[in-house]
Amino acid sequence: MKMKYNFAEYEKKLKKYLDKDRYRHTLGVMYTAAALAMAHDDDMEQAQMAGLLHDCAKCIPNKKKLKICKKQNIRISSVEKSNPFLLHAKLGAYIAKEKYQIEDEEILSAIRWHTTGKEAMSELEKIVYIADYIEPGRNKAPRLAWIRKEAFEDLDEGMYYILKDSLSYLGNSSKVLDPMTRKAFEYYETLHLERKQRKEKHGK
Repeated sequence: MKMKYNFAEYEKKLKKYLDKDRYRHTLGVMYTAAALAMAHDDDMEQAQMAGLLHDCAKCIPNKKKLKICKKQNIRISSVEKSNPFLLHAKLGAYIAKEKYQIEDEEILSAIRWHTTGKEAMSELEKIVYIADYIEPGRNKAPRLAWIRKEAFEDLDEGMYYILKDSLSYLGNSSKVLDPMTRKAFEYYETLHLERKQRKEKHGK
C-alpha cells in the first residue's frame, strides 16, 4: 500500500522552523506515536504525521503567536493571553492545515489537544498526547519507565497516570495549569476507578 504522505519532504520543511532540540524531540514523538499506533492497532501514518507536526508552532515567538491568533480569529482564553506559550497547540493545528496542507481533521485535532488533553479523546489524540510525554528524549518525569510500559498496554491508563503526574507537577511549580487539563484528568480518573472496581468485583 502506497504511503499517503512523503515524510522526508515534511521533515525537511519543518526543520527550518524548529530549533535543534525541538526538532530532535519532534522526531522522537513521531516515532513513538507510530509505535503506539502499531501496539494499539491504529493508523500508523496518521500517528506519524500528527507526531511530526504537533509542535510546528512551538518556536514562533510568543508575541507573534498572539498576533497570528488574533488575525486568524483563533480564540484566545484569558489564561492563554497571559501565557501565550500555551497557544502553540491550537496555533499548530491552524499552521498544519494552512502551511503543510493537512486536511485530515483527526490529525489536526490531535495537534490541537496534545498539550492540555481533554475529556473523551480519540485514539489518535491520546497517542500523540502520550507520545509527547514518553518519547525517548524525555527523562525528567517521575516513574517514566513504568508509564511507558503502561501506555503500550492501555492508552486510557496511560492518560490517567500522565495527567495525574502532570497535575502534581504543575501544582507544585509556578507553571500555569490550563483548566482543560483538570477536566481531562477527572475524566480519565473516573475511567480508572471504574476499571479498578470491576477488577475488584471479579477478583482480578
